[in-house]
Amino acid sequence: MSAPPAEDLLQQWESEQARLRQQVLEEDTEDWQGSPDFSGLERVGGVDLSFIKGDDVNACAQLVVLSYPDLQVLYEDSQMVTLTAPYIAGFLAFRETPFLLEALQRLKKNQPTLLPQVVFVDGNGLFHYREFGLACHLGVLSGLPCVGVAKNLLQVQGVNKSEEHQSQIAALQRGGDSFPLIGASGKVLGKALRSSDKSSKPVYVSVGHKISLDTAVRLTHACCRYRVPEPIRQCDVF
Repeated sequence: MSAPPAEDLLQQWESEQARLRQQVLEEDTEDWQGSPDFSGLERVGGVDLSFIKGDDVNACAQLVVLSYPDLQVLYEDSQMVTLTAPYIAGFLAFRETPFLLEALQRLKKNQPTLLPQVVFVDGNGLFHYREFGLACHLGVLSGLPCVGVAKNLLQVQGVNKSEEHQSQIAALQRGGDSFPLIGASGKVLGKALRSSDKSSKPVYVSVGHKISLDTAVRLTHACCRYRVPEPIRQCDVF
């Protein structure tokens, strides 16, 4: 069993999160975001870190870029990486961001014309213990608009799998329907989205950086052929 993380490491990470949190932009910053059909958006990215069962040190860092709106693969990057930071709930970004950022930087260096205009992150953004999840971390460090899309509900800030939550899910009738995830403070931290008519199980969408929540939800739905947005789904495919 690994030793618990040093208290000073957690304090250092918390202060880094607080510092970077100040740089998050929770509004639309790009022209295409204001268009009803996202006119001007041509490339959407997806990133994910996947593990081999039973191995929590070696992982595969994946980046895909798809065309928009037809969602055809334009670029793929898959690299085996060795994680050095420990897994600690609420600090996932310190473990994963460096490798996802490297993938984006490789693309920017080698094929800059294929750099995505927005990145879907398999994880949370503002819907996080300290309102600074993986999608925020990657967004601030990369400077790109980012959307957090989680498959499972993070039970945080008073949001939990209550009977009310389950009944709200049941009330989502069709793809595109959503309801807000409201923290104990009253702030809307994200939305549960029924992303496809074919799937009654929602995904949890939150702002990463340089996008508003409503736009993030609308874009997530527009990029879903199935339950998970195609840029993230393609990461799991190849």
